[in-house]
Amino acid sequence: MGIQTAIPVSGEPTAASLTTTSTIDCCHPAIAVYAEDKVRNLETDLERAVKLYYCVRDEIRYDPYSFDFALESFAASSTLSAGMGWCVPKAILLAACCRSQGIPARLGFADVKNHLSTERLRETMKTDVFHWHGYTSIHLNGKWVKATPAFNIELCDKFGLKPLEFNGLEDSIYHEFDRAGNRHMEYILERGEYDDLPLQEMLHLFREVYGGFFDHSNLGSHSFDDDVERETAR
Repeated sequence: MGIQTAIPVSGEPTAASLTTTSTIDCCHPAIAVYAEDKVRNLETDLERAVKLYYCVRDEIRYDPYSFDFALESFAASSTLSAGMGWCVPKAILLAACCRSQGIPARLGFADVKNHLSTERLRETMKTDVFHWHGYTSIHLNGKWVKATPAFNIELCDKFGLKPLEFNGLEDSIYHEFDRAGNRHMEYILERGEYDDLPLQEMLHLFREVYGGFFDHSNLGSHSFDDDVERETAR
């Protein structure tokens, strides 16, 4: 997978936004079966995309401790099988489900300042800036709309966050504040949209900014859910 260039966020979709790739493996049997089962009897692309958004948001648990930077771990079919993932794998899964239904979709990325993460994650990363946060861009009714399926509803309830809704007509991006009015998420840089995962670019920056923590971190041996429970109980 070579270096990729971001594509314009407007304009008509191309064949690339419907193509199966090593990560957006929309032709994988498990993806096809999952998506078809969820949208059966729905008539429009908008209805199908909205339903798939909520399925990926809530049925695939958000877990930032479950990172693995081997190419195969980003495959939508791998995330579906695991039943969990962080923002990028979940965005890839939603894109794959949409493409499997003939709905053009691609991946979008931004740098965000996350004011609500676990103490363990902050101490490990040494920052509250999350580079290459992933979302899905879906072409519906003649335009591209952003869909962010990262945080499942249970996690939002525990952290006091307003869950992200998606109607297929407007962008669904992180709220600036939580339910109590505290800072939640700030978008500090838009990195653009891609027809496939720009893995090399993403990993290059990760290693530059976060040092060797991805190679040596023991986050995966801990439970994100347990940390959330412990911190929200305080």
